[in-house]
Amino acid sequence: MTKLQRELLAAAIRAVRPGGVVAYVTCSPHLAETQVTVTESARRAPHPVEFVDARRLLPEGMPGLGTGPTVQLWPHRHGTDAMFLAVLRRTA
Repeated sequence: MTKLQRELLAAAIRAVRPGGVVAYVTCSPHLAETQVTVTESARRAPHPVEFVDARRLLPEGMPGLGTGPTVQLWPHRHGTDAMFLAVLRRTA
């Protein structure tokens, strides 16, 4: 699925206006579908992007969100599926 995920993320980055944001969210804990996919997609993006700290978008005081800018949620810590969240802002 990672090839398709990268293609979808690239299409979203192409579609958003400069200054706009794209959220990449998946219910996977696998690094290939989370960190690797979003990092490679940002590096290869058709337009320049920057990571937005996704921790700021979650409820204040939520524990175990890591160092950012992406967030991996866990069933045993957060009461959710193993959701991953990254937010990219198109800079130009």
